[in-house]
Amino acid sequence: MPDDGDPLEHADALIAGGRADEAARFLRARIEAGGGGLLARLVLVRALGASGDKQGALEAAREANALNPNVVQAVVALGDALTAAGHLPTAIAEYQRALRLDRDDAEARFRLGCAWAEAGEIDKALEQFSQLTPDAVPGLDKQITALEAMRNQPRSNPGYVRHLFDQFSADYDSRMRDQLSYRAPEILRELADLAMPGAENLVALDLGCGTGLAAGAFADIAPTMDGIDLSPQMIEKSRARRLYRNLHVADIETGLARAAAEYDLVLAADTLVYLGDLTATFSAVAQRLKSGGYFLFTVEKSAGPDFELGPKRRWRHSESYIRRIAAAEGFDVAGLLACSPRSEAGVPVEGLAVALTTVA
Repeated sequence: MPDDGDPLEHADALIAGGRADEAARFLRARIEAGGGGLLARLVLVRALGASGDKQGALEAAREANALNPNVVQAVVALGDALTAAGHLPTAIAEYQRALRLDRDDAEARFRLGCAWAEAGEIDKALEQFSQLTPDAVPGLDKQITALEAMRNQPRSNPGYVRHLFDQFSADYDSRMRDQLSYRAPEILRELADLAMPGAENLVALDLGCGTGLAAGAFADIAPTMDGIDLSPQMIEKSRARRLYRNLHVADIETGLARAAAEYDLVLAADTLVYLGDLTATFSAVAQRLKSGGYFLFTVEKSAGPDFELGPKRRWRHSESYIRRIAAAEGFDVAGLLACSPRSEAGVPVEGLAVALTTVA
């Protein structure tokens, strides 16, 4: 580069030309030589991100933020790096901090809205976008329209579910067992004894496997079990139990469609509460089960509509709806019991434990 050239323009040109690695090396050398201020550090974060080095970008963003803790651009860059690295809750906190520094910063507010949208918190995202003028962010109107459409989907947003369980993964078992009296896996295990007595050596699939509680409950009759969950951090908790053959981070509808194995048993303990319309899931489960296989699951009970969203953003389903779509997808009802899979504020939640079977 010529001596009189602008180093940041040079780095930007390298990034634009697909040479982000070279831009990162160039900027690091300047910074180490004392020739780079905040702008150079922010371009370095962008170069590392463009090169695919998410961890390097995060470390560079943290260093830039430590040196410039009250500069909005540095805080936003840290939020962006955290988002790219999959640390969405922490990223949201950084965007909020940026707005405390300057509540009128359109970029920080837009990024916060996008982060809430990725987390599936549609109302919170729309609240942020409503405070922006259309000319502040190109395409803002289209994003708002897309979010409004997501709000009306007959299921919980996958981003919301992932964000929720990533947050709770550290103390999920103690929170669920001690505070919410959660026992959906044990209820399904008792139902299995009634609906499929003498079953053993089953190959099973755990939908929304969480930390692996269902694998523990079914280990005696299903020693071979795969798991699917939206939350990477919950999957890591399951992996630590060493009870699963394979574990996949995926939405259960798409994950079922990609599954290659056939199963004797599919479980969904306290998982279908994040889906309203169950038609696609029942259809996909039917395709993955062997002839004569079983689908065991819990739902929270709706006294009226086929399905409805409860105050805790968990879907409830009626018995008549379960029976109707089960029949439509070729299932027989092998067992259906009233149960309470968990409590809320000390009050047992009304639910159903259901065993469906394919025609042998």
